[in-house]
This record gives sequence, structure tokens and C-alpha cells, in this order.
Amino acid sequence: MKFNAVFSYLLLFVFIFLVISCNSSRKFTEDQIPMLKTDISTLSADEMEGRLVGSKGEKLASNYISERFKNLGIKGINDSNSYLQIFEVKPKVNPHSMVKDTATIIGHNVVGFLDNKAKKTVIIGAHYDHLGYGEMGGSLLPNTEKQIHNGADDNASGVAAMLAIAERLKVKKLKTYNYLFLAFSGEEEGLWGSNYYSKNPTIDFDNVAFMINMDMVGRLDEEKRIAIHGTGTAPVWDVLIDSILVSDFKIKKHISGIGPSDHTSFYLQDVSVLHFFTGQHEDYHKPTDDADLINYVGLELIVDYIEELLTIMNEKPAPVFTKTKDDSTETPAFKVTLGVIPDYLYNETGMRIDGVNDGRPAHRAGLIKGDIVKKMGDFEIIDMMSYMQALSKFEKGQTIKIAIERNGKIIEKELTF
Repeated sequence: MKFNAVFSYLLLFVFIFLVISCNSSRKFTEDQIPMLKTDISTLSADEMEGRLVGSKGEKLASNYISERFKNLGIKGINDSNSYLQIFEVKPKVNPHSMVKDTATIIGHNVVGFLDNKAKKTVIIGAHYDHLGYGEMGGSLLPNTEKQIHNGADDNASGVAAMLAIAERLKVKKLKTYNYLFLAFSGEEEGLWGSNYYSKNPTIDFDNVAFMINMDMVGRLDEEKRIAIHGTGTAPVWDVLIDSILVSDFKIKKHISGIGPSDHTSFYLQDVSVLHFFTGQHEDYHKPTDDADLINYVGLELIVDYIEELLTIMNEKPAPVFTKTKDDSTETPAFKVTLGVIPDYLYNETGMRIDGVNDGRPAHRAGLIKGDIVKKMGDFEIIDMMSYMQALSKFEKGQTIKIAIERNGKIIEKELTF
């Protein structure tokens, strides 16, 4: 490493130490919790009908977010009061289907811009669409009855956090960067809105400093576990993430800039990204994902954390974009599933179960929430990847022995896929 690079990193460490020293005694209050509750309860209300892309509920939600931007003094596209970016998608159909054509779906991204007359811009985003009544797929409801999927955590929580950050930045007046706030639609159907925006931006992408994405940040658990994806997309991220002392988060870092949320669309345009996520749960993609289950104190702590990160970065140049290894290329295809919700924040050996779906193989075998899968057939389960690799070896109808750890003891059960 050259001397100049070493000196730059030393300066960065000194700066971070000073920032932490100044802020370690800061008492983070619950001052924004009422507005977080209002935003989430409004976006996840039955009146929004699950905010399915192209639906009446999506339009109601986009209008609500537009009005929030306007009331915060955040301008819209091209310094106007127009906040909606319209995109059209014609879903693909099975070529062997009798259906020869499908209707074009019209979606709406919501764009807000805080112009500080800076050269570079930070993008802060979250998708606001959800599954509607589950009619386009994605629902984990065990029966065929159509019910509203309100999506309080997925992802009214991310939108509420984005709006809270917008309010703080408007007051705080950080001037090194402009801030672009993006509420995407069509994420649930395949990153439609963010993909469209990344290819049809309202600002010059050559001047984008970095992008922060928040998707499902409303269910921080008692251990305060949080996942941050994209930490390898710039050398500076590891230093910052390990140094911010807003709360005693237990952070699980993921290097890759590619994942199943909107930050991927920006990483693929050579933008450094960070994606915040508090984990899946039993209400994921079900009608029970409601506002009364949100951890509002935890959500504000995440807002505090991101605000602190942005405050530090206000004194730093734009991160250097770094390509990362694509974790998805190693993900094996598999024909079977246990029917469980994995605990993606679990850091120990094995795969811990965060929820069990009724009537599925794990439920029939007697597995319960909190069990840690240690072995499936002849395959040792070390982590999430080894779990998926093991699944890829089994066939539907096959019966195996599965070893789990429960309350500190190893139990063996018989499971049929």
C-alpha cells in the first residue's frame, strides 16, 4: 500500500473516532416514532389493498408518499412538484400457455430530491409496493382464499424510515451531497421500478455517490440483529459499519452487491450500495404482516444509525465502487423445500428455523421454531449455503433423517419431502 493511501485511512480512522466521541453520549429519543407509526399504519391499511403494482391501492400509496415529500419541503422531479415516474411492464407468459397476450401494467416510482447544489448525490430508497390480495403470486398463505396482504414490514417500514431520514436531512442541512429519495414500485414482481429508474434516471448517474436501500427493517428482534448487504461494494463500508455506536446492534455483513431487493439495480450500474434488513419472520408474505407487530423503537434506532452514517460520509469523498462476488451464482437449484422460514441473521453453525409453515415437510416431521438444523441425510449443515446445497440433492417423496439441535440437545427425526 502506498504512503498516501495509508495516510488517508489513518485520517479516516481519526475522523471516525472524533465523530463517535462527540456522539457517543447523544441520547437518541423516540421523537419520530409517532410519525413512523402514522406512515406505516397508513400505508399498510386495508384501504391500500396491499399496494399491488398497477392497482388502485398502489396509486393511493404513491399519492400519500408524494404528499409527504411535499409537506417536508422535498422537491420532485426536475425541481418540480411532480413526484411520479411512470413505468410500464408487460409480464412474460408461458409460451405454451393458451393465453396469447397480457395487459400492460402501469407502475409508479415516487421521486423526491433534496438539492444542495452539490456535485454528487446520495440515493436513499425503499420499495412501497406489496402483494395486494396475493393474486399475482408470492403469497405464503397456506390456502387459496384471497386476503389483503398489508405488508407493514414488507415494506411500509422501509418507506417510513426513508421519510424519517428525509425529514432529518432537511433539518440537518448536510451540504456535501444532494439526496435523492426513491420509493419504488414493482419490487415484489422482480425489481421492476428500481430497474426502470436505474436505466431512466432523473439525475446524472455519473454523479451518484452511493445508494442506501431499506427493505423489511421493522422487526428488529430482542438481540438487535441486523443484516447489512453490499459491504464489499466500497472499501470504506467496513470501517464505518464497525465503528458507528448508535446502538448495540449485532450486525451480520454480506459483501455482495447483488440480492433480492432494489439495491441490486444500482449495483449493476456500478454504484456502491448498502442494504439494511432486520430479517424474515412468520408473517412474511402473509396477511398477518400488520402495523401492530412493528418494533417502532427498533426502527427509529435504524434511522439513527443511517443518519449517523450519512453524517460521517458528509465529511468524506464519494466511496470508490468495488465489484463483489455474486452470491446468487453459487445458489443451487432444488426441487424440494422444508417449508420453513430460515433465520438469515443466525451466525452460529447450522441453519436456525425462524418459522414453520403448516402442512409442509418440516411441520409434518415435528420441527418447530428455534430448532437448528445440523444434518440432513448425509450432509452436514454449516450455514445457509450448505443448507441449500443439501436441499438440492433431494427429490420429492424422498425420506431422510434430519438432525436438529433443540434446547442444547441433538434430536434426530424422519422427514419426507
